[in-house]
Amino acid sequence: MTKAAHETRREDCSIIALDKFIQATRDSGYKGTASAISELVDNSIQAGATRIALSVEAKASDDEEKAIEISVLDNGCGMDPTTLRQALRFGGSTRFGDRRGLGRYGMGLPNASLSQARRVTVCTWQPGATNGKSRAPRGRLVSPCVHSSYLDVDEIVRGEMVEVPAPEIVKAPSSSCTGNSGTLVCWSQCDRLDNRRVSTIVRKLEVELGRRFRHFIWKGLHITVNGDTLEAFDPLYLNPEAEISGAQLFGEEMRFEVRADPVDSRKTGWVRVRFTELPVHAWHKLSNEEKRRIGLSKGAGVSIVRGGREVDYGWFFMGSKHRENYDDWWRCEIQFDPILDEAFGITHTKQQARPQAHLMEALTPDLEATARALSGRARKAHMAVKASERFSEAERIANERDHLLRPLPRSADPTAKALMRELAASHPELRERADEKDRYSIIEHAVKDTSFFTLAHDGDRLVLVLNPDHPFYREIYKPLSEGEAPLDPQLRAKLELLLLAAARSEAAMRGKVPALAKHRLDWSNTLAAFLNDK
Repeated sequence: MTKAAHETRREDCSIIALDKFIQATRDSGYKGTASAISELVDNSIQAGATRIALSVEAKASDDEEKAIEISVLDNGCGMDPTTLRQALRFGGSTRFGDRRGLGRYGMGLPNASLSQARRVTVCTWQPGATNGKSRAPRGRLVSPCVHSSYLDVDEIVRGEMVEVPAPEIVKAPSSSCTGNSGTLVCWSQCDRLDNRRVSTIVRKLEVELGRRFRHFIWKGLHITVNGDTLEAFDPLYLNPEAEISGAQLFGEEMRFEVRADPVDSRKTGWVRVRFTELPVHAWHKLSNEEKRRIGLSKGAGVSIVRGGREVDYGWFFMGSKHRENYDDWWRCEIQFDPILDEAFGITHTKQQARPQAHLMEALTPDLEATARALSGRARKAHMAVKASERFSEAERIANERDHLLRPLPRSADPTAKALMRELAASHPELRERADEKDRYSIIEHAVKDTSFFTLAHDGDRLVLVLNPDHPFYREIYKPLSEGEAPLDPQLRAKLELLLLAAARSEAAMRGKVPALAKHRLDWSNTLAAFLNDK
């Protein structure tokens, strides 16, 4: 065999057909532009950066499709020439397999970059050398010694690039390359971005990155997109530092100790789960547009967080429970130790989780049960809101005409006051209206006896409580409240005013409350007997 034939055969048998590998790699791994840029942010965080600046710019170009350029600048530790060259290799990480940081495989920089652009250029600098200049002219800063290298898809496909170019010193570094250390990653000839408008790309980056890196932002990481500070977005709506908050924790944090390998009991890690309940009574009146803007509509899901960084968001560990509209009103966050990467099925792109069977078995029963409970609570809260809206006309009339009546006693009956405290704990709408001047409210709430209605009174407010278990409610009031005849709302409001008048009269009789309560109970039982068909 001749030497030429040997060389040809060796090339044909190479493990990787480099030109085809690059083109195939561009099609795999990333859901979109925000996911790819997240890899660069990961690298900056792992390099100890406290400030990261993203830039999305439209450049003048004959090819409109490739006119956008994206850059990520950080003030991290930078890289020496050897490390820079390794960082541009697929799998060339100096931290391969290290679970202490955000990356483990060394695929992020080249894979993410070439998935969106045909060329990536990296400039990096470290403390010490200053471009060969020992002293700068008076009044000017000394430029750092910036090393640069790149990858270019077209050069690889043409066979002109078979290895990462040796880093070279940049003679005239960009004005962005300042400070003791840092790295600047630039994507040019961007032909695979999600969108072609800069404003659209920026808007989506703000949403996605604000959510994925929220825990780092809360700890002090400063990220900007085209000069604007990135605000953390909390999908749990819990953190008061987030742009939108107001949810409440539901129950206590759940903790699960899970095996990293289902057959090896020696290696385990912890999974921590939190659920939050969103404020139905405060947010239900938001417009559909506003609900979409804040991520409420169709936003139900579970945020999976590894090492402080969200790696996926979706409908996880819900068992047989299907997603429904009421699930928009709760959220869940799962944080896990990196030793459980394999159990969660985390890929090298850190944007997708594929939980393994033993992990599903450990988490699903409790998470599904909690989700069902929260969905049920959201359903009841919406029913209460609808009921509250039904009552609004009668409440309005009573409040407007209260000044025509003799004032109620300022000292309320102890039983009525105790019921007011109990109702306030279980009916958020009463708490939200506590500071309002309205004196009258109507709610639906199961009572402790068989009365059709009862009352709560604290000296300032009077609440008429309708018992949904009473036959009059089921057979008369409920059909009337759900009726669609033109006169139904008016008849219902007049019936509610009749009951409010009865409750107010009872509250006014300060010394005769026990006797009146007994009379009301007897009246309710008689009414139930007359209406009972059995």
